Amino acid sequence: MLNLASSQLRATLLAACVSLALALPAGAAERVNKGENNLAIQGYDVVAYFTESRPVAGTADFEHVWRNARWRFSSAEHRDLFAGDPQRYAPRYGGFCAGAMALGMRLEVDPEAWAIVDDKLYLTRFKRLVGAFVEDADNKIPKADANWKHLGQVE
Repeated sequence: MLNLASSQLRATLLAACVSLALALPAGAAERVNKGENNLAIQGYDVVAYFTESRPVAGTADFEHVWRNARWRFSSAEHRDLFAGDPQRYAPRYGGFCAGAMALGMRLEVDPEAWAIVDDKLYLTRFKRLVGAFVEDADNKIPKADANWKHLGQVE
């Protein structure tokens, strides 16, 4: 009886662990748009988009490693804000072009081409495309989210 109970307990625990793993937030193994030396989004401070409403270059003095990428910040305060809640500040789609992601492509970005929609940071390839992305965000974001499910996974 003890063996049966132990087997059932193990099976229940295994099922619970698998369910928990599947329920983890998407992005646990997401790709990050990083360049030379694993530097994310060309060294721009992702927190500054939210706090200063503009792109600001980060510095090597204030770095944080997350998802195997080096994220730079313009201040220790910004670095610490990001470290405390990277999902809040990290650009959607790992920092790849949001408009291209809606079309099923993973393309580089211009960190100066950006928008915040519903408190989430989106980067695009060209400044001239930001307005079109924002105007059609209700259509483009769900498409990009769906494409990110397979384009965003680390291989």
